[in-house]
Amino acid sequence: MKLKKLVLTGAILTGLAATAWADVNVGVTLSATGPAASLGIPEKNTVALLPKTTGGQKINYIVLDDASDTTQAVTNTRKLIAENKVDVIIGSSITPNSLAMIDPVAESQTPMISLGASAAIIEPQDAKKRWVFKTPQNDIMMALAIAEHMAANGVKTAAYIGFSDAYGEGWAKEFGKAAELKKIKLVANERYSRNDTAVTGQVLKIMAAKPDAVLVGGSGTPAALPQKTLKERGYAGKYYQTHGVANADFLRVGGKDVEGTFLPAGPVLVADQLPASNPVRKSAMAYIQAYEAAYGKGSVSTFGGHAWDAGHLLEVAVPEALKKGQPGTPAFRSALRDAIEGVKEMAGAHGIFNMSPQDHLGLDQRARVMVKIENGHWKYQPAK
Repeated sequence: MKLKKLVLTGAILTGLAATAWADVNVGVTLSATGPAASLGIPEKNTVALLPKTTGGQKINYIVLDDASDTTQAVTNTRKLIAENKVDVIIGSSITPNSLAMIDPVAESQTPMISLGASAAIIEPQDAKKRWVFKTPQNDIMMALAIAEHMAANGVKTAAYIGFSDAYGEGWAKEFGKAAELKKIKLVANERYSRNDTAVTGQVLKIMAAKPDAVLVGGSGTPAALPQKTLKERGYAGKYYQTHGVANADFLRVGGKDVEGTFLPAGPVLVADQLPASNPVRKSAMAYIQAYEAAYGKGSVSTFGGHAWDAGHLLEVAVPEALKKGQPGTPAFRSALRDAIEGVKEMAGAHGIFNMSPQDHLGLDQRARVMVKIENGHWKYQPAK
């Protein structure tokens, strides 16, 4: 009898120890190849720099490539949940993929932190989207920055050309609202595919409308195509891009054709140019220093910053969730969702995060600056 008690006690203690030291598993699906690779590659690089422990627990990152494809993003998500038993998902890099991932994460009640930009990923909050958060700035926040800059620089009419997907449609909607607020007339509204190699027809329609400025609603290197075509056709008005182009690959592909372009961006893009009083400068520089130490000077991009912020949201939230459940359990996933929603005053690469049940982004105007491309570099534009 005594031997049986000892064996039983040993089994219980072994089980408790195993539970106490269970790892937190983070599933990551990113667009490391395909049209959005210029977003996914720096995000994948950044995952390697994320915290490996928090709250006394080891964190494992299981990283998959969705090749910028919506179907593959969903397949990856289901695999990470069913086979890898992850506690949380980070990804995907782009809006269409992230929107498609909402169903599987909601079905399994697994929290997800998207790196896609559209507000539609988290709004309106409902039974499904309560499991979803994101770190990139919302379209409307950036659209307002563009419209304000246009109005301050004499723009009365504008044209829009964007992706023929959720990203482009979302930007068309939000820029339309922002332009109306600033009394800017939208005179042309065109679309193109991320994989298109020509946009001559769309550009000719825009040129015929004679806008004072053109906004390209694209991301990554495919966003250079409309601007290069407009330049070839002699358009001499003002050019604007979204924060979806804020990386070195866009500058490389765009070359001289993107000189003089204005865009809103997260502070991390020009952190070293910000005044010391900027509340995001210190945390943005911390990311830049970590990334460039690993990958070389000048290698950092804003997209990697979104992954950095996702990782640090988890660093803050996991210790809170551990008070209510153990990794690998539904109780922990639910507690982790609640803990992410409760994050306050977390300084990230892109801004100060204050999550709430009504706001699963948690960023305010401190998360944006206006930038101009000058001599192949990003130039901070102080507010007037």
